[in-house]
Amino acid sequence: MAHKTPIDQIVEKAVSQVLEGHVPELRKELVRRVLEEVQPHLGGTAVSAGSGAADLLNAVSAIHAGTTQKEILRALLESTAAYSGRAALFVIKSGSATGWQGRGFDNSEDVKDFSLDVSSRAPGRALQSRAVVSAGVSEMDPRFISQFGAPAEDSVLVLPLRLKDKVAALVYCDAGTAGSGKLEAAALELLVAATSAWLEVASLRKQALKEGAAEAGASDKFEAPPVQTVSSFSDPFAGHAPKHAATPPVAVEEPAMAEATAEVVSVPMAMAAAAAAPATDAFAHMSPEDAEVHRKAQRFARLLMDEIKLYNQAKVAEGRKHKDLYDRLKEDIDKSRSTYQKRYGNTVAASVDYLSNELIRSLAEDDASLLGPNFHR
Repeated sequence: MAHKTPIDQIVEKAVSQVLEGHVPELRKELVRRVLEEVQPHLGGTAVSAGSGAADLLNAVSAIHAGTTQKEILRALLESTAAYSGRAALFVIKSGSATGWQGRGFDNSEDVKDFSLDVSSRAPGRALQSRAVVSAGVSEMDPRFISQFGAPAEDSVLVLPLRLKDKVAALVYCDAGTAGSGKLEAAALELLVAATSAWLEVASLRKQALKEGAAEAGASDKFEAPPVQTVSSFSDPFAGHAPKHAATPPVAVEEPAMAEATAEVVSVPMAMAAAAAAPATDAFAHMSPEDAEVHRKAQRFARLLMDEIKLYNQAKVAEGRKHKDLYDRLKEDIDKSRSTYQKRYGNTVAASVDYLSNELIRSLAEDDASLLGPNFHR
């Protein structure tokens, strides 16, 4: 590992302090929005029971307390114990599903590296529809049922863990073999949704820290940061290779799961393209000090847009479709602009409107008309 220079340490500390200041607010807002979305599906009992809602909030908070992929996924599996008898997580890579960890099984260790047949009906439907599948035992992989035992009740759940609209993992749950277990679909769906969202937030944090360190190194050498390939950022779980697969095919577009011991260090596809450095340094004509401010301003604008997209995926999709992105996201956009102006409005970077540039490039996909007639630079 390369020795960190003093400027590396200064930048990393500054970026870390800023992020840590915002993470508690992000966590609270994420919990609120996830609960708001799924509450209509929880049923009267779960909604009216204060203890039930409190337990769900505690479970989501435990997931959001994780800072690495391993911690987040482990918290997810631990949280399923209150709402199911058994649970297992399977990594999706190159069209195959490989076991990561299980909970509640007599032989939970055997879940690791078990190859789940995704052509069986329930897993296949979950992968294709990217939606939760409730099915009978006969619709599961018969090898899985044979090795781990059939649940006492003829009902299983297969929940897709989605990242940027693609399935990165499948979570299997049933009521267990004892006959007195539970299987609460709505609560389990909430936990998986909260996990997916927090993995993306954790990715943004890690990437911001990496970019800050890279920028410090680049400024120290008066060179542009090295170009990062899209695949290295768009694959949040790239390191997990199933032991049983000899020569898996290359499929860059499919998400895959990283080694459980590795931290989440990537970002979603949209941010990857934004974070990649250009082939030529657009700031080469500036002094090193001015170039550094411009790079930071541009990167901050990108992070603000990524945050808007992360928390408003439905509004973004509808806004692009109806060409009224600004009207639908006015409050968030204006708030981001105010935050951006406070930080960079009185710096040398004020000569370029990086925030509007990112609004058009990232939010509107390089089509300013999608922002609508009420948007003005």
